[in-house]
Amino acid sequence: MLKRILLLFLFSIAMAYMEAAIVVYLRLLYYPSGFYFPMVVIPGHLALTEIGREISTLIMIWVIAMLVGQNFRERFSFFCLTFGIWDLFYYGWLFILIDWPASFLDWDILFLIPLPWIAPWLAPALVSIALICASLIVLLKPERFNRSIFNKYEWGIIVLSGLLMLSSFFYQTKNVLNQGIPDYYPWWLFLSGYFIGIFVFIRRYLNPNLSKS
Repeated sequence: MLKRILLLFLFSIAMAYMEAAIVVYLRLLYYPSGFYFPMVVIPGHLALTEIGREISTLIMIWVIAMLVGQNFRERFSFFCLTFGIWDLFYYGWLFILIDWPASFLDWDILFLIPLPWIAPWLAPALVSIALICASLIVLLKPERFNRSIFNKYEWGIIVLSGLLMLSSFFYQTKNVLNQGIPDYYPWWLFLSGYFIGIFVFIRRYLNPNLSKS
């Protein structure tokens, strides 16, 4: 298990560099003076190319998780682990390559599907840290979890926590699409979902004998 985890770290860090390098090139083309809002409108075919790149990235992460994991618990955990490492090191590589982000609250365009996700980069970084920690715990302490990790009730709450965080990423989408500058992020909404998810995970870890129905 430890060997698989270490190899996945190496894969994810390398993948993060590749993604960061692409963004460096895009910013040189469309933001030569540095990344800023309002968002530059790129040609339709290039926008589709970017969406395709994002879909391809998710497929790559899913495929590696399917190849490395041996059951649902491992595959889901490896997916979350790979995603978390990739996303966290993506920002790390950007800082090394172009000295960005300059602060913890710099705004970023996180994703484009189905519409732009807008938030300070710290928000997805916090999600990535939680995913990495939780995934490592599940992979290294599988006896604390059942085959599906959570029961149906817990999965429902996890999905709800994810939706709360996701809704915070769309809070400024309309404003940005109208060439506005994001000026407020609902941290209360994001952190509500974030800590709900953490609470459910810790509760399951500390109480492995809870109902597993």
